[in-house]
Amino acid sequence: MNKSQANRRRFLKESVTTAAGLASLTVLPKELLATPAIPHFVPSTGSSRLKGAARIRFSAIGLNHGHIYGQVEAVIRGGGQLVSFYAKEPDLAAAFTKRYPEAKLVKSEKEILDDNSIQLVVSAAIPDERAPLGIRVMKAGKDFMADKPGITTLEQLAEVRKVQKETKRIYSIMYSERLENKATIKAGELVKAGAIGKVIQTIGLGPHRITPKSRPEWFWDKQRFGGIICDIASHQFDQFLFFTGSTQAEVVASQVGNTNHPQHPKFEDFGDAMVRGNGGTGYIRVDWFTPDGLNTWGDGRLTILGTEGFIEIRKYVDISGREGGNHLFLVDNKETKTIDCSQVETPYGKLLIDDILNRTETAMTQAHCFLTTELALKAQKQAQDVKMKV
Repeated sequence: MNKSQANRRRFLKESVTTAAGLASLTVLPKELLATPAIPHFVPSTGSSRLKGAARIRFSAIGLNHGHIYGQVEAVIRGGGQLVSFYAKEPDLAAAFTKRYPEAKLVKSEKEILDDNSIQLVVSAAIPDERAPLGIRVMKAGKDFMADKPGITTLEQLAEVRKVQKETKRIYSIMYSERLENKATIKAGELVKAGAIGKVIQTIGLGPHRITPKSRPEWFWDKQRFGGIICDIASHQFDQFLFFTGSTQAEVVASQVGNTNHPQHPKFEDFGDAMVRGNGGTGYIRVDWFTPDGLNTWGDGRLTILGTEGFIEIRKYVDISGREGGNHLFLVDNKETKTIDCSQVETPYGKLLIDDILNRTETAMTQAHCFLTTELALKAQKQAQDVKMKV
């Protein structure tokens, strides 16, 4: 047995537990997992709090999606101090103040942009407002972290790329289905260790529950959220690039449709795409059809096919009965394994702060961030319209 094979076997042995010991808990409690409007909302109990001296000071602008709480928590875990925030909406501001009483509600965005002590701005504003805000943040000499989709048009992408190159600031998009999911982090470690050989393809499924009464007006207008592939599928494009190691890629085919919501003619409830890169291929499907009978907002799945095996992740629920989320299954030429991901750390926040302080690209390269967005935007723009029989 050569050294690389020995290392691979040792890594797998240390990573694997029995099915009985799986019981890996998701980072979110069940009652919040059942809240579809804000699927990655972080609870007020058990929150990470900054211990010791702050590594950076940061602020939030735009609280229109509940993902903002996951973004803030990631930065706090990494060593950030939340100093201030701005939101136009009184109800959103009040909820944020209740969650983070230490943060000052300022009267304008300008107060944050003019504060030279602030190094990072995070935002979950209405999607089509994120790129213009990020441009203003970078021009103010600060780094920026957006919720996905961080950019909603190819024109916005071109301008963001231009300003980022000029300012040398960080424009990061938090693809939480990889960066904040313990099982997906673990899958990255396994793939890097050669557990399934060379990756050939990823299949990413992103179903969501819609709960119409919980949705704001902008949710139903694809001009505001960018379209279903731009929005939800950005997660899957990110994972495709990451796991295949692709640095170049093209959209082979894509389609979108409003198949069951005629009362919202500007909405899209289904989309899929095929993509091919210089490291592998991928298939993506996203939709708004999670039934109410599921005990969480969506059965998000990722399959990674390799030359010597495959990995399947059930990110948020195992419908066969295992409790919690972060379920990872690995099949190779010898056996089928379940892997406990409950103790896996999600390092994105810490690495992003490292990058802010050191001007490096350890959390996510800028090229990867922009290529993920470019693929999603191109797939959205060229998508054929799905027409269903009435």
